[in-house]
Amino acid sequence: MRSTLRVSILLLLGLLSIANGLNAFGCGIREDKFLIAAQEIVDKGLKESGYESRDKTTGRLVPDFEKFRDGIKGTADKIHAMGLKIGIYSDAGDETCAGYPREWGVDYLKYDNCGVPDIWADEYQYWPEFWYGTWENQTGGIEAPPGYDWSQSNTAKRYNFMRDALHDQSNTIFYSLCNWGHSHVERWGNDTGQSWRMWDDVVPQWAGQIQWSWVFMPILNYGIIFLEYSNFFGHNDLDMLEVGNGNLTSEETRTHIGLWAALKSPLFIGTPIDEISDEDLGVFRNWELLAFNQDNVWGAPAFPTSVNPDRTWNQTHPAKYYSGGSKHRIHVFVINTLDKTATKTVDFDEVPGLNPKEYILQERVQIQAQDPDTAALLFVEKDGKHPCSDPKKLPKPKIYSRKPKRWLSSRLLGKPNVLSLA
Repeated sequence: MRSTLRVSILLLLGLLSIANGLNAFGCGIREDKFLIAAQEIVDKGLKESGYESRDKTTGRLVPDFEKFRDGIKGTADKIHAMGLKIGIYSDAGDETCAGYPREWGVDYLKYDNCGVPDIWADEYQYWPEFWYGTWENQTGGIEAPPGYDWSQSNTAKRYNFMRDALHDQSNTIFYSLCNWGHSHVERWGNDTGQSWRMWDDVVPQWAGQIQWSWVFMPILNYGIIFLEYSNFFGHNDLDMLEVGNGNLTSEETRTHIGLWAALKSPLFIGTPIDEISDEDLGVFRNWELLAFNQDNVWGAPAFPTSVNPDRTWNQTHPAKYYSGGSKHRIHVFVINTLDKTATKTVDFDEVPGLNPKEYILQERVQIQAQDPDTAALLFVEKDGKHPCSDPKKLPKPKIYSRKPKRWLSSRLLGKPNVLSLA
């Protein structure tokens, strides 16, 4: 299996809070841009918030020394000296990548899915954009028969080659699978890496589609359905944050990062950090969102507590209410997808972990949400106690007892895999 390299430095501190250089700089990358970005992460307080070609003789990849005069290892050493970590981008395509992550001192590998040779094509096709909740139409490919084990697909095998290579290295490397949700990666991703992309590339827009890239609502709508695969050791990746890019409104920005954080997606900063506005920086540093996303006690994402009549499959108006626990208490996220200000009511008896019979003052709370916008609520008992202090006792919302069987894998992985970072 051969693989091609495209150097894109990813700066990180926490496991899931990352600054993505490829999105910010494209192919115009140089060492100084990443060192500036790393210093900005430190200077702007993002570090404290948790954001952290081939040699013909040897067959090993070599960096462009005009762009990285001390090599990738030299850049990695400088970034490590700032207390940050560094990642790199590669592809499961058609050139070799023998051992470079260890030699270059990187901490994170994003492994893309471009240029796959025909001999490695899957027998069956599953692309998420051709699945519609209760039926699918895999345009251009053959649908898999019922019960097909996608962990045996060629796609899974290709990504497992790199998994095994990383496992043999002396240092821990976060393995990010970027196959755009193909081949039901959520079903086998926990056995292969630490995160997996659920959909095609995101662009800074609320609704619609631009060529092969998609916008916020369809990606959010799809991600909701497979939340049960996310926990401490594996994460559905909804793609990088577009905060600071395009013409997003303040409300769209809050919703974008708020729901990505609530669903425990990796949080990639995908814009030049030295150009971030104070308003966007404030969103990036929102302690409540980051505390939920990075919680080290409660691993599960926030689950939708109510759905649309068509069981959330609505690429314009996905589920509107979500809740989940953290060591900071019970969190509720409310999204307004309408193009007008709307009143949203949170009923306590619909929020797992809250018992309205135990609350004297009120059994619900109402919110005026702008268009579109997201509100994040934190529930704590009057004496400061946690409404449900044991993560194992927090039930999933009632809607999950009624999910169609085809939404679920035959086994939901709950144990760490061989590459876990625990």
